[in-house]
Amino acid sequence: MKPTTAQLDRAVGVLLATATGDALGAPYEFQPPRGPELDVAMVGGGAFGWKPGEWTDDTSMAIAIAEVAATEADLRDESAQTAIVARWYDWSRTATDVGNQTRSVLDETGRRGVTAANALAVSRELHDRTGHTAGNGSLMRTAPVALAYLDDEEGLAHAARAISELTHADPDALDACVLWCLAIRHAVLTGELDVRIGMDRLPADRRALWTSRLDVAESSAPSSFRNNGWVVEALQAAWSAIVNTAVPVNDPESGTFAADHLRLALDAAVRSGNDTDTVAAIAGGLLGARWGASAVPGTWRRMLRGWPGLRARDLVRLATRTVGAERDFPGPTADVVVVRHPYDDGVWLGNAAALLRPPPGVDAIVSLCRVHDDDLPAGVEQVDVRLIDQPDREANPHLDFVLLDAVRLVEELRAQGRTVLVHCYEAYSRTPTVGALYGSRHRAVSGGAALADVLATLPHADPNVAFRAAIDRLKP
Repeated sequence: MKPTTAQLDRAVGVLLATATGDALGAPYEFQPPRGPELDVAMVGGGAFGWKPGEWTDDTSMAIAIAEVAATEADLRDESAQTAIVARWYDWSRTATDVGNQTRSVLDETGRRGVTAANALAVSRELHDRTGHTAGNGSLMRTAPVALAYLDDEEGLAHAARAISELTHADPDALDACVLWCLAIRHAVLTGELDVRIGMDRLPADRRALWTSRLDVAESSAPSSFRNNGWVVEALQAAWSAIVNTAVPVNDPESGTFAADHLRLALDAAVRSGNDTDTVAAIAGGLLGARWGASAVPGTWRRMLRGWPGLRARDLVRLATRTVGAERDFPGPTADVVVVRHPYDDGVWLGNAAALLRPPPGVDAIVSLCRVHDDDLPAGVEQVDVRLIDQPDREANPHLDFVLLDAVRLVEELRAQGRTVLVHCYEAYSRTPTVGALYGSRHRAVSGGAALADVLATLPHADPNVAFRAAIDRLKP
């Protein structure tokens, strides 16, 4: 299928928000539930000494699945599954943290030969021998499976079950992956949250059990599920965090937006305690499918990093390839446009060509359009903001949120003493809009006055009608 602009935003959000929840929860793993008086932040540390913004095994194993899916392989095929198992095995050799059950299966698979058939045999033998293979290790990584089958519900249910069984053969783990993947698919396609949408894809004799489990999740706090290393309670904790976190009312003047639900629900997931990175990663996959990549705050996106040496922009590209939506886009034009912000000498406003010859001292870049890796100057931090120069709501479903988030990102960088280049492709619509909103807040003047001063420095610019309306809504 060819996703719409909004569907693509939500599809990309699946992988990006999985990693965000994972990195947000990593510092608090194995700790008790976190009360409201304590912060939740992407600070790193924790039991395994994570770097700030570093994701854990949850996202690393998900990336391996996405890498194979992005080749257009059918994840139901043994060859594709062997490629996934091989990637997992290579990763596990040097990984900081690997779940006990996953480690057991991968180690024995390595001794027998790294193939899907051997992994499946080891997984089933472990279940037959112990009866305890319902850890949360397959659910935590399952989100990319949904992206590979947006146009095939039946194929998705089969693939989710098959990829889980490579390490986790317990029926609870298989069912959980099917339910969560089908909920992610539904959210990407429709923008709706419904974890029961895939109930008919479960064995008939297990549907009542799962209905009861979901009922309990919806009537309980995330911290009620203390045994969230078990796949059932991990799913319950994640779903509880999502449905019991109120969706804020859009109020641009006060700076609150419905899209803040992603941030608030991830916070609630982390506060559940114990396996915090996994609960938040699971929740992130579905929250990203509902709200999109555009709802992931920039202050988190700029910190994200992890195996195998990826950052947020790499996750965006990988997710885009997984859903088959990667398209070429033009590089910078030859003519450089770059001017100082009229209110702040530490902020530059420019076009994409300014990346090739940035002003002296620029050490941070906020890109409001897509850019090629080769066009980015070496040694300069760069953060992508998803903003499309089209006036319809489909293009920018969270326009006010994204604009204010971009401004806050510039403010954060400036507070750290950074010199910032804000750019889009032509410095025509997006750049002056963000420049005006930044100036409005920086100098406490009206958006209209700030825009007039920005346009005086960029005389060729002309923000579209939706952007101009947003400038008026977002008060300084």
